[in-house]
Amino acid sequence: MTEPPVPPPGGPPAPASARPREPVDPDVPGGAGRAPDGQWPVLGAVAVGGALGASARYGAVLLWPTTEGDFPWTTLGVNAVGCALIGVLMAALAAARAPHTLLRPFLGTGVLGGFTTFSAYALDVRQLVHHGRPGPAVWALVLTPVVALAAVWAAARVTRRTLRRRAG
Repeated sequence: MTEPPVPPPGGPPAPASARPREPVDPDVPGGAGRAPDGQWPVLGAVAVGGALGASARYGAVLLWPTTEGDFPWTTLGVNAVGCALIGVLMAALAAARAPHTLLRPFLGTGVLGGFTTFSAYALDVRQLVHHGRPGPAVWALVLTPVVALAAVWAAARVTRRTLRRRAG
């Protein structure tokens, strides 16, 4: 491979086609703008799952809207349910003999990643502060991660126990 020409100091920059290309993510093989070989099905599974999860969250917001300045119960509930389901999923996948390779990307990263929301959580806390409700803002700020972590832990534990009992 030949090195691209180096422009003289003080001269015009080299044309873009002559500059060396660097990958977007140096940890991902395949070069800039390309999915690594064999990853297109995974990318598709994540995209479809993400669309389903985000649509489900949007449906929850329509069913249980939060008025500005009120405590964001819907966001808390969505995150708690999503975290519980990821606990179930991870425990079930760990116990499975040979789960499909697209199951975790589709359900975990896609559906549950699209369903749960850190950005809405942060925005809800900001809205509470903006509406002069610092107390509920602190509660939402603290309660959401505590409930989410507890939901993952409890759901994974219950799932593992249930699977062990079923296995004999």
